[in-house]
Amino acid sequence: MKIDQFALLPAYAAALTAIVALVVDLVAPGRRGPVLAVSALGSAATAVAAWVVGAAGPSRQTFCSPAGCSYVFDRTAAVVAVVFALLTLGALAFSTPALRGGIPSGEYCFLLAASLTGGVVLGAARDLITLVVAVETLTLPLYALVGLRRRVIASAEAAVIFFVVSVVSTAVTLLGAALLYASTGAVHFRALAEALAARDRLVSLPLVTVGVVLVLVGLGFKVAAVPLHAWAPPTYDGAPLPVTAYLSTASKLGGVVAILLVTVQALRPWLDVTGPLLAVLAAATMTVGNLVALRQRRMVRLLAWSSVAQAGYILAPLGAFAFASGRSDAALRVLVAASVAYAIFFAVLELAAFGAVIALRGDRDGGEIADYRSVGRRAPWIAGALTLALAGLAGLPPGLAGLFAKVTVVRALLAGGAAWLAVVVALNAVIGLAYYVRVATTLFVLAPADANGGTQSRPRLPWSVAVGLAVVTLVGLVVGFAPQVVLGAADLAAGR
Repeated sequence: MKIDQFALLPAYAAALTAIVALVVDLVAPGRRGPVLAVSALGSAATAVAAWVVGAAGPSRQTFCSPAGCSYVFDRTAAVVAVVFALLTLGALAFSTPALRGGIPSGEYCFLLAASLTGGVVLGAARDLITLVVAVETLTLPLYALVGLRRRVIASAEAAVIFFVVSVVSTAVTLLGAALLYASTGAVHFRALAEALAARDRLVSLPLVTVGVVLVLVGLGFKVAAVPLHAWAPPTYDGAPLPVTAYLSTASKLGGVVAILLVTVQALRPWLDVTGPLLAVLAAATMTVGNLVALRQRRMVRLLAWSSVAQAGYILAPLGAFAFASGRSDAALRVLVAASVAYAIFFAVLELAAFGAVIALRGDRDGGEIADYRSVGRRAPWIAGALTLALAGLAGLPPGLAGLFAKVTVVRALLAGGAAWLAVVVALNAVIGLAYYVRVATTLFVLAPADANGGTQSRPRLPWSVAVGLAVVTLVGLVVGFAPQVVLGAADLAAGR
């Protein structure tokens, strides 16, 4: 078997980053600066390596057999790897307060880089085994990261909840993959699609249907889709804030990529099953997320339920697959591009929102929403960044990135023949306005101390957090005024 080492270069860069971070921590124990520096440089090098390999040709294949290739680094994989690396850079920039609060820097950076390695491999996975291994490599380090706040009960509880639910979802995914293999004898996406297309040769159609459903439901855990969504609020609220930022962006992106790869490349002959299933998941996820978010009083839990609702918007274009099954490849690529574009828009805005929360709260937890009163007076720039992120997530100006994201999804649904799902998306977007506007207005309401003439101290802002928040906010503004940047990347990832 010939191995293309050049195709593996981005994965090597991410894995080497994890190893170097651990070694630097052993050589210089207790020093945060060197570990953060090498981790940031390694993440940047991973992004550069992915871009170089992706630009070198249409695709680089390795681990190939007559049934197909297990690892294909093409433009889709390059876009995924670059986004994962940039999200890791953002998480590292926001990590200074948490590391000052007692979280061990060596273990933290090692686990974060190890998770990045899984994300890089995930984009290039082209068989079920490699896909599951990549997803678990992305997820396993997060169990430890969630519980790194030592002597904090909420952190330990969050880690246990995350671990238990993740194990169940992995078991469900593996059971579905085993049923598909038992029915087709194939694990490579191309061979699996060819076997599923010949329905008259399959041993049991109900068995295949069950396998398809189990695989998608198991992978739905990564995007916190209903019914495997309840882990998100307690896990987000109990984890260190930079870990929560990574969980709500990179981990969710990993779930979207996994569902896209499996649905479009492996299960495409069964769009009549995957399409309605994803449509139901999308509608239930956005509705449950928005309705429960209305009652939240803690900031991180509100953002967690908001991210559940946003997962529904991301899955919505995939729910139109069944209605586009008789159409051209171009019609399916439009739907895939819409889902990818929304995921990227969401990741930028969600990272900005958590960055602002970290800038205000430091190494503490997210706190109550009422604690954010008078922020507009004490820290106007941070309040402006948080307001912009919330407006974007709501799809309101001046958060034009979120507005274009929702318009892209609705247009794709209408073009794909799923008008009813477009109506559900529009109604849920209106429901979401209530809690986004409530939080945004709270930032500019005077706290009792300020109303009585007193003053509150401004938050001490580490330079890395300030730079990270400024960059992410600037990116949010740029993609809002020039959405074609993200839409072009989504088209590239979708193969258009």
